[in-house]
Amino acid sequence: VQLVESGGGSVLAGGSLRLSCVISGYSLNDNYAFGWFRQAPGKEREGIVCSNTEDKTTLYGDAVKGRVTFSADHAKNAVYLQMSDLKPEDTAVYYCVGDCEVDNGRWLYDYSGQGTQVTVSS
Repeated sequence: VQLVESGGGSVLAGGSLRLSCVISGYSLNDNYAFGWFRQAPGKEREGIVCSNTEDKTTLYGDAVKGRVTFSADHAKNAVYLQMSDLKPEDTAVYYCVGDCEVDNGRWLYDYSGQGTQVTVSS
């Protein structure tokens, strides 16, 4: 599975960004879960969203719930993360991940892309 992210950048607090992830080596039409994680400097990687693209079961992390929306385009075999009301603490490298799950509060995944930087300034 290859995951290639794009769409990161620098925005002011309160702004919005849409991250994209093109997937190869696996089809969104299969029963598989994709999502997004992020890692801020000096912090552990944090789960943002994990979604089964077949049955649409989607879980959001508490830190971003209500401010991000996961979506998938089966024709393009791509997933997206729409982020709004961004805060400086959202500054991180954002990773598209494959075969994700949330197990007793632990966010796990098997594959990730190289990441895209999101910087939010006040």
